[in-house]
Amino acid sequence: MLMPSQGVRILVATKPVDFRKGHDGLAALVQSTLTEDPFTGTVFIFRAKRADRMKILFWDGSGLVMAYQRLEESTFTWRAIRDGAMTLNRAQFEALFAGLD
Repeated sequence: MLMPSQGVRILVATKPVDFRKGHDGLAALVQSTLTEDPFTGTVFIFRAKRADRMKILFWDGSGLVMAYQRLEESTFTWRAIRDGAMTLNRAQFEALFAGLD
């Protein structure tokens, strides 16, 4: 399981994104939509229109890393769709990643 280290900033893009986007497309969204720098080590979480999928993007110091998770029997608990991003702490990230409410 992929877990960010303690003290790492975690941002969730609250609007669903096109899940055909790869590393570069998501990094461009981070810059243009969230007005953040994707190369700082911040963990960015993106949701699909269907609530059962998410992509995680972060810079590990040598390159962009992207992880994809799909729940088979349930959905992730997402907050209401709006523009921008929200910050999560590590415990909230772990709960989201595990598919918990």
